This record gives sequence, structure tokens and C-alpha cells, in this order.
Amino acid sequence: MNNSRDRGKLHGLDSKWFDHLKRKLNSLHARYNPEIKMLRCPFSSPGYHTTIKQADFVHPVRETMDYALALLDGGDPTYRQRAFDIMGQVVSLQDPNPQSPTYGIWSWFWEEPLAKMAPPDWNWADFIGKRLLLVLIRHGDVLPSELSGLIRQAIGHSCEAIIKRNVGPDYTNIAIMGAFVTLIAGERLENSRYAEYGLARLKRLYDYTMQTGAFLEYNSPPYSTLAILELSALAVYTASEEARQITNELLEGTWQTIAEHYHPLLKQWSGPHARSYSSFLDPVRRSFLHAACRGEVPFISEEEFQYDTEWYGQGVACPERVLELFAELPGVRELRQDLPPNQAFSTRTAYTYMTPSYSLGTFNHNVMWNQCRNLLAYLDAGEQEQCYVRLRVLHDGYDFCSAVFKSNQKHGSVLYGIQFALDGGDTHVNLDPIHGRMTASDLRIRLETGCTGQAPSWERLGDEVYRTRIGQTALTVRGLYGGMSGLGPFRWETAAEGTASYLDLVVYEGEAAPIDFHAMEEALFCFALTLSEDTVLQPKASADSQPHTVRLMLQQAGAEEPLQLTLAKKPDTRAVLFQ
Repeated sequence: MNNSRDRGKLHGLDSKWFDHLKRKLNSLHARYNPEIKMLRCPFSSPGYHTTIKQADFVHPVRETMDYALALLDGGDPTYRQRAFDIMGQVVSLQDPNPQSPTYGIWSWFWEEPLAKMAPPDWNWADFIGKRLLLVLIRHGDVLPSELSGLIRQAIGHSCEAIIKRNVGPDYTNIAIMGAFVTLIAGERLENSRYAEYGLARLKRLYDYTMQTGAFLEYNSPPYSTLAILELSALAVYTASEEARQITNELLEGTWQTIAEHYHPLLKQWSGPHARSYSSFLDPVRRSFLHAACRGEVPFISEEEFQYDTEWYGQGVACPERVLELFAELPGVRELRQDLPPNQAFSTRTAYTYMTPSYSLGTFNHNVMWNQCRNLLAYLDAGEQEQCYVRLRVLHDGYDFCSAVFKSNQKHGSVLYGIQFALDGGDTHVNLDPIHGRMTASDLRIRLETGCTGQAPSWERLGDEVYRTRIGQTALTVRGLYGGMSGLGPFRWETAAEGTASYLDLVVYEGEAAPIDFHAMEEALFCFALTLSEDTVLQPKASADSQPHTVRLMLQQAGAEEPLQLTLAKKPDTRAVLFQ
């Protein structure tokens, strides 16, 4: 497919948003640094990979490449040379040495070379390789010949790095993006090895996902939208009919999951989320859905709409058949989805319950990483205000990855427990393992409530029973069991901060002290949570403590069988805890 045909195929999908692309570009021009030939952006970091802890501004590689591609997409010849200068700079920042351990990848920032990162991010072979490939596809006919040759070499280095790394299908977004880069590069550069690898990788992802019909990074607002971007681009640009059929089937399933979880009255993306960066549905994700649905569903107002130049030319379009799911919630919706197995999670299940007033979602088990929303509710707070409810475990103020969540949910009630893993991390699942030992001055289990309006206040009803009312819905939390060898007594604490309020079970607070989970015979905390508009007929919950386990029970009104959950007291490896 030549460049003019590619652009013609996309014109109908993107013409509606072309003015937004131009406005976004106009807002970025002032950030361009002609000395470095990169975009200057405010520094932000998830806290890993980069060793930069504080900076006002940096020059990021990915955002700079997005800017360069958008300059060419915008069609203004005034900025064409700027785009060429940027791409020449970006290509020069790649590690081109096949003998190097970082061969084929880029650092995040111009200010921080690969050797200073801890560790470097190998995903950048996929992220930057894809952007260079889109430049070649959409604008190869205007590239200077020398630059075109350098970009082709850089894409080849990216493909080699992707093939060498060979991530599995459980790393959803990178599995898709790597398939795009290698398959499309193989077709465009006439390299059969790349094309064959890319198609095989796509088939592997399809077979893995179709075991249960869901991605492992399930119902994730950022990663589901990223998957749609990558899959849509694959469908547009591949010359392989087999790849297009696989891609379209994966797209249908992804759109179905998103639409089923969207609460049209609350305008929130119901949980649970395998990975997320915010609890409320952020403006960028709402804008993405708005654009993908061609503005036919009111996800966001025109004044709030934020167009991302990365969306241009990707062929993103929501299927007509799922549009009505975004527009209307006829009553109650109940969803249960098994996730495909992997080494860490062999039997993970997601459950979501939605009513006109609220949604409540949980995983049956997961780690308590900052990006995981394992227990997540959204509620109508009245007067067009909404609240979220999120469970967290905090070690010195940050989410503790060695804490393990286990639950059983039915409708608006959840039994859940917090256990502790001997092989988990501290702030990240894999990058900072603590091997079951840490030092802490504060350890607490928090139920966080954040609101668009005024934060609700908690009322103590009895021994370890608390309630708050959000709109017409009562949220009740009961502590059912708590034990941690060598620590205690534990206490409940409530607090408010701005539009958020907290209900904390404080496990430890004081001077920094060592905590060794290997030495503990028990480290387990159990709770029951209920959402209900009826404050009279509340479920009855109990805990039966045995020498090595605790059995939880909750009897819901009108239910024949009680909700049950049995949890081990002693810390263990994640593989054992997740059985």
C-alpha cells in the first residue's frame, strides 16, 4: 500500500478531528527547543526506570516523536524541516550496537542516557519504533533520502530488539505493539523474518486471549485504549488478510468489555481495573471514547475535550453494535469474567455489579500495586456529583505491593482479606523486591473515598463497624478479623483531606522498625463491605478463626446461600496465596 492510498483510507476517519490536531500542534510549538531539536515538557515520572527524582523540565523522546509525526500529519510545509531535524536527533539517541545489552532501544529523556536509567525501559523499542514506522508509512515520500535510510535502519534495530526480547502474550499492550512494529516493518521493508515473527506473535496473543475471551491486563482504562490504538492501526496498515481478521476480532472483544463496564449515568468506567493511573475516568480517556464514537455519545463537553495527536491516522472507530451500551443502562448489569492464566495468576476472576446508583467491582485475588484497582466502586452522590471508593494498603504512605488482596463478591456485598507475600515488591510488583522483609514507620489498610464534590464523613456504628452515606446509597464496612504476629493492638482512624475521606485500619505507626513476614505465624486482616439503599436489612457477617485459616461468611437478605471466603493466616509466596 503506497503513501497516498494510506492517507486516503484514513481521511474519512480523521477529517472530523483534523482541526483539533492543528490546535494541539499550535499549543506545542512554543515548547520546541531548537538547540536540542526536541520538545521541552514538564517532568513527570511513575517512580521507576528513571533515576531523575526532581526536575522542572525534560526533553522526552516519545513525546518529541509524537510532535514530529504530528507536524507532518498537519501538512504545513513551514514545519517540515523541524520534523526532519527532530527525527534525525531521535534516531541518533538509539543504541545501534548489536553487541550492547540495550541494543535497539532509547532512553526516556535526552537528559538521562540509557546507562543512567535503572533499569532502561525495553518497551521503547516498541514505542519509538512504531512512531518511526508511521513516519515512513505516511510521509516516506517527502523524507530526505539520507534521513529515510537512517529511519529504516532504526526500525530494523527496533525489530531486532523486539524479537530478541520476545515478550509473552500476557504483556498485552507490548505484545500488540511489538506485533505491529515487526509485522508492518516486515511488509514495508520487505523483510520476511520480521513479517513472519510479527504474524506469529499476533496469533500467539489471539490464542492466549481467547482461552477466556479477555486480556490479562483486563478492563484497564489506559491499556484498553492503548490496545485499541495498536489493533486499529494494525487493521489499517497490514497487507495480511489473516492478520486483519485476527485484529478485528480482538478489537470487537475489547470494545465490548469497555462498553459493558461504562456506567452511562455516572459517566465512569466501572472496576475492577487490572491497571490504572487514576480512579476517576480522566479527561484524556473520556476524550478518546468521544472521538472513537464520533461524538455520538456525550462522554465529554466540547470545552473539556482534549485531543491527542497520537490518535490521528490510527483508524480508531467504535463498532456501531456496542454504541447503545455506552448510552443506556436499562437496570442492573452483572458481569463475571475469567482472565487467562499466567505464571502469577492461574485462576483470576473479575466481577462487576452495576445499578443506576452505583457500580462495584473486584478481582478474586491480586497484588495491591498502585496501578491495580482491586476493589473499586463508583456512586451517585446527588446533584450531578460522583464518588469513587478504592481499597489501598499503604507502607509509609505509598501502595505496598507485598500486600495481597483476596475477595468474594455478590451484587453489592464483598468479603475480602489482606494477606502478605514473601516474594513481593515494595512500590512495584517486580522492580524492587523486598523478599518478605522491610522497615516501616507506618502500615495501614485504607478505604479511600474521593468525590467531585464534598467528601462524605464516616460514622462509627459499633465495634469495628463504620458507615457513610453517599447520595441514596449507604456504604458499610466491618472489620471481621485482624492479626499480625508481634504487632498490635490495631486501631481505626478516619480523616478528610480536600474532597477525599479515609477510613484506615492502622496496623503500625511509630518509629521506623523492621517487619519480617518470614517470622510471622499470622498476618491477615478481613473485612466485609456492603453498598445498599436499605440501611435496615443489612447483611450479617462473621469470621470463624481456625488454627491456620479464617473462614468468613456473609448472609445477604433473600439469598439462599451465604457468601463465603476462607483465607490462610500465615504469609507465603504469591503462587501459594493465589491458589
